[in-house]
Parts: sequence; C-alpha cells; structure tokens
Amino acid sequence: MKELLIVDDDAAIRAGLEVAFRRRGWTTETAAGVQEALFKFRNHVYPLVITDMKMPDGTGLEVLQGIRNMAPLTAVILLTAHGDVSDAVKAMRGGALDYLIKPVSMEQILDAAEEIINPANGDRKTDAIVGTSQAIRTVIERAIHVSKANADILVQAESGTGKEMLARLVHQNSGRSRGPFIAVNCIGFPETLLESELFGHVRGAFTGATGTRQGRFEMANGGTLLLDEIGELPLNLQPKLLRVLQERQIDRLGDTRSIPIDVRVVATTNRNLLELVKDGRFRADLYYRLHVVPLRLPTLRERREDIPALAEHFIQKHSSAWPRPKLAPDLVERLAAYDWPGNIRELENFTRRLLAMSTSSLLGVELLEETELADVQPEVFTEAPVQPTGSYPRTGMSLRAVERQLFESTLKANSGNRSRTAEMLGISVRTVRNKIREYGLKERLA
Repeated sequence: MKELLIVDDDAAIRAGLEVAFRRRGWTTETAAGVQEALFKFRNHVYPLVITDMKMPDGTGLEVLQGIRNMAPLTAVILLTAHGDVSDAVKAMRGGALDYLIKPVSMEQILDAAEEIINPANGDRKTDAIVGTSQAIRTVIERAIHVSKANADILVQAESGTGKEMLARLVHQNSGRSRGPFIAVNCIGFPETLLESELFGHVRGAFTGATGTRQGRFEMANGGTLLLDEIGELPLNLQPKLLRVLQERQIDRLGDTRSIPIDVRVVATTNRNLLELVKDGRFRADLYYRLHVVPLRLPTLRERREDIPALAEHFIQKHSSAWPRPKLAPDLVERLAAYDWPGNIRELENFTRRLLAMSTSSLLGVELLEETELADVQPEVFTEAPVQPTGSYPRTGMSLRAVERQLFESTLKANSGNRSRTAEMLGISVRTVRNKIREYGLKERLA
C-alpha cells in the first residue's frame, strides 16, 4: 500500500498534493504543522513523509528528527522555498532521502515519491520498525551505529520479532545501501540443494546442472546477504561458509577457480548458538566468526507499550475499508496484556483475523470470543474487591437459582466489570461471559 503524510502550513499546497497523490493511487493524510505531524505519526507510522521546511511552529528538520526517533526507516522528502545550502546539508545528514527547492512541479514531487515506493506492486523500498519503547529504540540505535562499519552481524531473537526487518535496517543505513539485499533461509532448501543455492554451480556439477548458475553470495556482491536461521545450517556446509567469511571468495560447485566477493553477512537465528556449539551441532570457529557484532531483538512482551501502535499499523496495512477501523480502548488493553508467544508475526495475523471477523468500524472485545485472548485479564487490582450487596439466597431455591442470584449480585457490585467479577468468583472471564448469556443478563447489565 502506498501511503504518505503531507506536512505543510499552506492549506492550498496540502490540498493540491493530496489530490495529485490520490489520483496516483496513494492513501494520504495531512498535517498543518510540526506538532500535528508528529501526533499523527505516533498514531500511525507512514512509509513516506513529505514536509515543508518553514512552518509557524517549527521546521521540517524537527519533523525529520521526530520521525527518525520513532521510525528510522521512514522516508522523508523536504520541500522549501528557501534554497539554503546549510539546511540541505542538515536535512541529508539527518536522514532525508530528498530535498526539493520550491518552486517545484507536481510531477517532480510525484516522481521523487514513486522512486521510494515501487509503483508496480506497492512494496516499500524502505519499511518502518514500528515502536517507540526504550527496548526497541536501543537496538535500532545500535544497529544504525554498527551499520557504518563493515563487520558481519549476528541477530539472535525469537521467531516473529522482525529479524529480517532489522537486517534491512542495517543494509539501508550502510555504505552498501545502493547494492543488493539478498536473503536466503537456511531451512528453506533441501540440504542437497543449499550448497548450490549459496555458492552457485557450473554446468555438469551434478545431475540436472545444465548450465552455470550464480549463488546467493554472488548475487549479493557489493551489498548485504541475509542468512536467515543460520543455526539450521548443516554441519557439512559450515566449514565452507567459514572459509567464505574469512577469505571473501566463493567456489562454485564443480568449478576449479575461486571468485572474489564483497559481501556483508547478516546472520539471524532463533536458536541459542552457544548451546548448539556445546552439543556439537554448530562449529565453534564459525560461531565466533559470526559473533563479531551481536544484536538481540526484544520480544513483543518486552515492549508491550508498542503493541497498540503495531496493531494500528497492521490495521492500516491490511484493511481495505475507508476510513480504517479503529481499536476500542478495551480491546487495546487486552492486546497489550497478552504475551504474544509468536511475537509481531502473531500480532499481525491476529489483527488480520479481527479485520476479517468485524462488521463494524470499531474493533471491540466481542471479537475475542473463541480466540486465545478470550480469557486475558488486562486489569491488575491491588485494592480489595468490592463485596456483593444484598441478602443471602433464600432457602428452598434451586442450585441454579442460587448461582444466578450470586452471579448477578457480584456482577452488579462490580458495575458489570467482567474481569473483576471473574477474579472475585474464581472463574475465567470466558465463564463470566457465558453466564451473562445463559442468564440473559447482557442487555440489563450492558
């Protein structure tokens, strides 16, 4: 999806840009100044921002810096009527991808934007790591810092945390950003084909090798190679990879000559490589060769404050409705309270499920029925629970009637709060919900 945020204090310019971009199939949002722009960006991360330089409440450089703090990979184009060379230098050093001096034609602006977003399929050439928590900002800052060096990097993290996105961040902030970014999953190929996939082969190297073929290392020459799930690399290929990392040259299968390469390797794994070394399933010398610059991505449960922004980001990404559906506050609480063992990938898939199930513009907790979040209790109470009011059940009542009276009085005493009622009665929130339905209390206590 092609999305952008337009920031300019001139209403006519905002309107003109918005019309032009929407005609090209873009989804647009506008802001009239620095503070409004940063406020809207906090609520939704855009892959592209076009901002004026001079505005009443600040400058485009402030917009640029604020966005860099929240989403380092968002592309920023600055527009200015003041062709100040020093501003241009500051903008480019600050991470702006382009700097256009007014008067500038609409076509120039559109072309600059289309160079950043692939118009053929809407894929981003740059993508944002969503989140402002200290945990994710720390690893982003470290990744950007080490990207300037040429050392290989090892990213260790649980599945679904965004390891490939971090590898792309390293590539895009390095001196190799104009070179290729090539990825290969070490468990995505049969062991017999992985060597050819990595290093290539010549004609006749094996049955079926009818021609010469480049491997991923050659394809990545001058750029970055992502070796995903390096912990799954077969033992028999590990010495060959070690030689490539040390010598910076590869041998195609069946070839008699070595080919020099200039590639930076970013290896990722969800395994504890040191444990694999101890178990004899990963070479110690390869581990220490890869472990030059280690990076660790936090799990989603370690950055819960980013969950609402991530969920909103996925709504914007996957919803075809306009305006986009919104998350109800009680649903946001449930999402933030869940541990997300599958991390960001699980959250994205879950958000897509909510969108598929919803028939409303407001996504609420009722969509959580029969899901893994149905019994999540977001509230933690330190005060003593409110005691039910009213008399004890009368004698001679059926057990069902006694249960109904106790359940109803407890629910009323807690103002209909299902989590508090569940806590007090020692049952799950799902049971509370079922009892409300069973006893016909939903309408009366809503």
